Formats: sequence, C-alpha cells, structure tokens
Amino acid sequence: MGVDEAAQSLLEEALGEKAEFRPDQLEAIEALVGKRARVLVVQRTGWGKSIVYFIATRLLRDEGRGPTILISPLLALMRDQIAMAEKLGVRARSIDSTNEAKWAEIEAELAGDEIDLLLISPERLANQRFRERTLGLIEKGIGLFVVDEAHCISDWGHDFRPDYQRIRSLTQLLPTGVPLLATTATANDRVVEDIEGQLGPELNVLRGSLARDSLHLQVIELEDQAERLAWLAEYLTSAEGSGIVYSLTVRDAVRISAWLAEQEIDAPAYFAGMPNEEKLRLEDALRNNEVKALVATVALGMGFDKPDLAFVVHFQRPGSAVTYYQQIGRAGRAIERADVVLLTGREDDSIADYFIAGAFPPEEVMKEVLSAVEDHDGASVKKLETVVNAKKGTIEQALKILEVEDAVAKENSGWFRTPNPWEADHDRVEAVTATRIAELQQMQVYANTGDCLMRFLTRELDDPADEKCGHCANCTEPFLPTAPEPELVQEAVVFLRRAYRPIDPRKQWPSGLGKPRGKITEEHQLKEGRALALYGDAGWGALVKEGKSGGEGFSDELVGAVAAMIETDLVPDPAPTWVTAIPSNRNPELVPDFARRLAERLELPYRIALEKVRDTPPQKTMENSVQQVRNVFGAFAANSAEIMDGPVLLIDDMVDSRWSITVCGVLLREAGSGPVYPIALGETTSGGSG
Repeated sequence: MGVDEAAQSLLEEALGEKAEFRPDQLEAIEALVGKRARVLVVQRTGWGKSIVYFIATRLLRDEGRGPTILISPLLALMRDQIAMAEKLGVRARSIDSTNEAKWAEIEAELAGDEIDLLLISPERLANQRFRERTLGLIEKGIGLFVVDEAHCISDWGHDFRPDYQRIRSLTQLLPTGVPLLATTATANDRVVEDIEGQLGPELNVLRGSLARDSLHLQVIELEDQAERLAWLAEYLTSAEGSGIVYSLTVRDAVRISAWLAEQEIDAPAYFAGMPNEEKLRLEDALRNNEVKALVATVALGMGFDKPDLAFVVHFQRPGSAVTYYQQIGRAGRAIERADVVLLTGREDDSIADYFIAGAFPPEEVMKEVLSAVEDHDGASVKKLETVVNAKKGTIEQALKILEVEDAVAKENSGWFRTPNPWEADHDRVEAVTATRIAELQQMQVYANTGDCLMRFLTRELDDPADEKCGHCANCTEPFLPTAPEPELVQEAVVFLRRAYRPIDPRKQWPSGLGKPRGKITEEHQLKEGRALALYGDAGWGALVKEGKSGGEGFSDELVGAVAAMIETDLVPDPAPTWVTAIPSNRNPELVPDFARRLAERLELPYRIALEKVRDTPPQKTMENSVQQVRNVFGAFAANSAEIMDGPVLLIDDMVDSRWSITVCGVLLREAGSGPVYPIALGETTSGGSG
C-alpha cells in the first residue's frame, strides 16, 4: 500500500468513511513519509495541521521508525493535541512543568518504545538532563521532528521566543533521512524567509489561502473606555453563543470581567499568572458554553480549540495584524458565521508602545547583567537584583537571551559566565523594533481603512490569494451598532470611578538588602489601604494625571472622591483620628496641600509628622524592590512632636512598589502612631500583558 492509500485509510479510521484530505494535507504527508523531506506548512487556523503530523507519525512508526518529537509552545496546545492523537491511535505523552511527578514513568515508556509522539516545550531544550538523558532513551532515534507554531522561531514573528533559537542547532544535528515539519498559521514572507534560514534552504513550503469565510469583521471606534465597556455589555447581552474578549493587559482583563459581572454577564478573566488548574477549568467552561465569554490576554491564543466559538471581540487594538489574525482565528472553525469586532480608542497606541519598548532588555542592562554574572559567579536572580537596577523580569529576559547565545549558563539556581565572547546585536534590535513600529502603524491603518477588512489582514500575511471577502462591515455595511446607549455609558463611568485599587501591606523586606532584613513585624506593617484610580486611566485617573502634571494641584473634586472612597469602601477599623502626608523635596506642597484639604473634609487634624532628610532620585527610576528600598531607606525621618497615638491616614499622590509608603509607615509606628492606613490618588503599575 502506498503512502497516499495508507494515509487515506488512517484518515477514515479517525474521522469516518467520507473523510477527505484538505488541499496540501496529503502532499505534506507524502513529502514527510515518502521523501523524508523538510516541510513548512503555512495554513489558516483550523486547516488541520495536526492531522498531518499525527498521520505521518503513524505511518513512520508502522515502518519501524522512532517516535515523533513535537515542540509546542503552550500547555493548552499540548493538552488538545494529546486528546486528538488518541483519536488517531497515536500514543502521545508530554513532558512539561505540570507533570514532573510523571517524568520517570514517561522516560521508562520512551525507553520501552511505548510512546509514538512526545510533546515538549522549547524551554525543555535548555535542560541538559533532558537533552542528554531523555532524548538519549530513544533507541531507534527520532522518527519525525515537528516544530509547531514555527513563527516563534523568527525574530519577525509576532510571538518570538528566545528558546526557539535552540531548535536551529538541534535540527542541524538530525541524521540524514529524519523528516522535519514546521507549521504555522501566521507567517508572512519575511517570517518564512527567516524560518528557512533557521531550518535550512531545502525547506519545502506549502502555503494556502488564509482568508476565513466564516469570519465577519467590523471595526468600531469609541471615545473612551466607558463607551467600550457599555458597548461590550450591550453586545454580549444579545450575542448568540460564546466567545472570547481580548484585552491587552491583565489589569484590563480583570476590570472588564468585573464590569460584566455587574451587568450579570458571566465572563471570567483569563491570564498567564493564574494557577494552571484554574486556567484548565475556565477553558473547559468556555468549551462547554458554561460562560458567555472569557476576558483573556494573549495567554489564551495558540492551541485553544473550540470549533463553535461564535465571536471574538478585541477591547483594544493589538500591536500587529499578524497577532490580530492569530487571535481571531479562534472563532468560526465549524460554524457558518462568527462575529469579529475590533474596538479601538485613545489608549491603544500607548499600551502598544509600552510593549514595543519592552521587547528587548536595554543594551546597558544586558551588559550590566553579564558583568554582574562575571563578578558574582553562581549568582541567583535575587542576587543580581541587588547589583543591577532593572526589573526582575527584565533581568530574567536578559539572562535567557544570554543563555541562548551561550554567554552564560545556569546550574541549579545560579548563573555562570561561559568563555564565549558576547556582543550586543544592535542591527537586529533596531530592525525588529522598526518592524514592530511599522506593524503598529499598519494596525492604525486597518482601524481606518475603507477596504475589505479580511483582505487587508491577509495581505499583511502575504497571502497568495487577494480577494475581497464580501461580508465584512466594509464590504457590505456595519452589522453591529457603532455606539452604546448613553445610560449604560453613564453606568460604566460610575463603575470606573468605583474601581478603587487596594494597597496591600508589604510583609517582608526584600532579600539581599542587608539591612533592614527579614519580616516586617505585624505591629509595624501597614493596614490595607486604597488608591483612588489608575494614573491617567478612565474614571478618576485622567483627573489625577491632570492635577499632578498640570501645575494647578489636585482638585476639590478629587478630595471629595477620596473622602467617599475612605468612608464607603475602605471603612477603616479602628477609624483614623488624624492625617499626615509623605513629603517631597521636588514638589513640597502638592501632596501636603491635598492632605490638609482631605483632613478638613473628614474633620480630622492634619500633622506634619514626616520630613525628607535626604534627596533621592525619583522612586520611579528604581526598577526592583532592592533598589527601591535602598533609595528611600534613611531618606525620611519622623517628627515625634507632631505624631498622635491614634490610627492615621498616610497620604501620597502615587503608589507603585509600595516601598516609600511602607518605609514611612514603619517610621510612624516606631515613633508611636497607631495603625497606618495608606491612601494614594493614583496607582502607576503597568498592568502586565500575560
């Protein structure tokens, strides 16, 4: 029996007698099994890339070949693929961060040739034990090597991951005759060319049309976040089926979910930092239509499969057409129509600019991290935070890049310098950054184009087909309302103005600081406090920003808003008996003036209980906890004559790391004050993208 006949038989075995291959599926299988070729498949989401490697695996295993190694970037992708593999009679297992207790069992099965397909994350390739021991257990050698979501290999891909760079060296070590398959739904010509450079010029590219007939696209521009919240609530109340609402930040995902809950719409937030069990539960709830939607960050993207997903709404505009296409591809796989709506507004570009700026660690940070590793052999990330003024995540990102480029190596939790030289690749960073900026500009064009929306996206992906879809809002007419009800907008404004931010007490000094060290005693800890708004955000945030940067100070309206927040939301117990403020030498009257007026409004005495005794750089320039505490420790002193022994409201304009307010709170408690409640006008955290 030939490869095509055997493949057809397996397809019918899995999907029924009437099953037929889609264009290029059988061609890919024949190239892998019959020719032992290297193949790149660029096909739209839902085309069936997994069918290709599962059937190829079965055919190669029937020939006596070794198991398939499948590199997959997300746990969600692994779970869905293992379930699909079982339907095709492929024995699939995964080695990942969630099943460490089963690694020994899986390795035994691998040694016994009982596994047909092993799924791993690209991060596994960084583990020397995995490379030498686990892969070494494959007695027959690798039968097929698969790189799923292959755009992650490319600097130009929308989801580039440094660990994917290891794949290049691994593929160069594959024996002659081991076929390779790379798959993606989101690769333009630039990405394809880069993948060919990584995986070999002999790569056979099979490329199909990326247009999706089931997707009905519309762009709606709304003035502010309140209007977007109102529009979303209206839409979800009447929309059929269930779907995904995408947000650019974790902060917004949580807030959108809370707003929808107030509107009696069940749409939980979903983001990378959640426990894995909770993410699994939410994914299942969406698959089973137990919720109306998930309000998700990019964490819910590649690999999530719900064939009847009825809509995808983007609350903000993504940074590139490729990212957008990848996310909307979740919808409409097995139904005739799915709504795809992009809401766009004023803050979209500033969020995208923030992520572009953070795509690469600054060169000076790369050099500082490398120098610190040289000077502190075996240093942990915590140790490096004490000598490098960079966020923990930025230090970890720098170490990852340096490790992939063989400049540093990790042993247990410590980092060591290798003998290999390292130089910053200025050209690469500048080129990728320029590309990201150009992609952002193209999404701005998309939001305002009068052309076919689907054709615009597929052109950005260099789709060989170039046709209008005939059913987007530009090809026909808007199929959804473009403005929400004014009454609901006012409800959203009230919601945003009640979106107070908790200020949780710090309970321990950062390690590596020297002094102070260890736990902050319960007696000296702050009580839970509140920030009125996110700085510059909808609700009160814009007024806070105006008061801080406009030179006129904070308005009486903000005094009333903070007083209402304290009285109706925080409700301190025991109640405060006096008010003080954190001093500043740069703007000595801004916060004290606000605090005095707030004290008058609350009918409490105001005391100048703290003074600034040492000039410091702005706290916002300190990037991690060690640097932040060092900056403010010893910079303030308590004025004992002004301190009252009752509970106190400690006022500041901005809060981020909470270390300034923590240090000042400890000083007040040590000098004899009662419990300290921190109050701020604005919170300045970025919100996170995961």
